[in-house]
Amino acid sequence: MELKTLKKKEYLLQPGKVCPGNYFILKGCTRQYFVNRKLNEQIIHFGLEHWWIADQSSLMHQRPSNCYIQALESTELLLLSEKERISLSEQIPGLESYFRIMMQKAFVAAQNRIEFLFNMTDEERYFHFSKLFPNFLQRVPQYMLASYLGFTPQFLSRLRAKKIK
Repeated sequence: MELKTLKKKEYLLQPGKVCPGNYFILKGCTRQYFVNRKLNEQIIHFGLEHWWIADQSSLMHQRPSNCYIQALESTELLLLSEKERISLSEQIPGLESYFRIMMQKAFVAAQNRIEFLFNMTDEERYFHFSKLFPNFLQRVPQYMLASYLGFTPQFLSRLRAKKIK
C-alpha cells in the first residue's frame, strides 16, 4: 500500500482521472462529490478515519471519473491499487470476503440514504444523521452537510438555530 498525505482542500481525485484504487483513511476527513448541471456541488459520500473511499465506477470500469475526492482536513490515506487488491486476495482468500462485506455495507448505506431522502422530512433527516454521526457535525462545514442531506445551507442554519432555542 502507498501512503498519501493531503493538505486541507487538496484533491485526491478529479474528473477526467481514473481512480487508481481504494483509499483507506488513516487520519482526517474527506468528501466525494460531483458538480451538477446547475453547477452546484452535490456531496455523495464523506470519509473519516478507518473508512474507505474511492470512485468505484471509475475503478471498476477503468474510465475517467466524473467526481472529486477532496480532503476537508489534513488527511493521511493508504492507497490499495486494484492490481494489488486482486493479488492480495489471491494470496489471502479471506481478504476477498473482507472487501465483499465492505462493499455490501457501503451499498446498504447508500440504499438507506436514498430511503431517508424519499421518506423523511428534511428535519427528520438532519436529526437522524446527527444521531448516527455526531462527530460529523463538528468536522464538516454546514453547507457541505446540507448538500449531503439534500437541502440548502439556509434551511440547515434555521434548523440548528431552532434546536438551540
